[in-house]
Amino acid sequence: MQRIAAAARQAGRSPADVTLVAVSKQQPGERIEAMLAAGQTVFGENRVQEAQARWGERRALRPGLELRLIGPLQTNKAADAVEFFDVIETLDREKLVRALAELAARRGVSPRLYVQVNTGEEPQKAGVAPGEADAFIRLVRETYGLAVEGLMCIPPAQEPPGPHFALLAKIAARNGLARLSMGMSDDFETAVRFGATSVRIGSALFGPRAPAAPADQ
Repeated sequence: MQRIAAAARQAGRSPADVTLVAVSKQQPGERIEAMLAAGQTVFGENRVQEAQARWGERRALRPGLELRLIGPLQTNKAADAVEFFDVIETLDREKLVRALAELAARRGVSPRLYVQVNTGEEPQKAGVAPGEADAFIRLVRETYGLAVEGLMCIPPAQEPPGPHFALLAKIAARNGLARLSMGMSDDFETAVRFGATSVRIGSALFGPRAPAAPADQ
């Protein structure tokens, strides 16, 4: 996407350092196929069952796809998520960490994991509070033996995103994490300037989404 490349260059970064995650939730098949035909290989989904229905057959036919879970994960969906997704970006509580660790031990492998940080400390949003993030990352690594690849956040809609991206980058730096999943359709250029290594873009790529289906997780 040209705007990602331009934002990266303006920040003195290589466009190759920023991964475009196409948020395909609720998108019709023809839009997905068009994006695949254009060469997009990394996609983000919010719900396990919806992703399985959308990508199960496509994934079998198209090796090389990377699927990321970017929505909240309930523990009872953990087994399905671990089997289906390459990356889970919404690790945020010990019960889920324990479930993923047990699944990883049985499978001998784990998806790549990001800790979600609720930078705005919004009660309606998932994610670890910023003041608890260091201890939580340490718990994941030391108590449960799971590797953390990076951090993810969703800033409050009514606040400037820059301070939230800066906070996430600061937490990542002091925990030795180089990957930052931050920035969506309305603020991804700002996120790139603050060091995002992946941006999650839906409507700016696909256009408006269809009405949401009932939650399954």
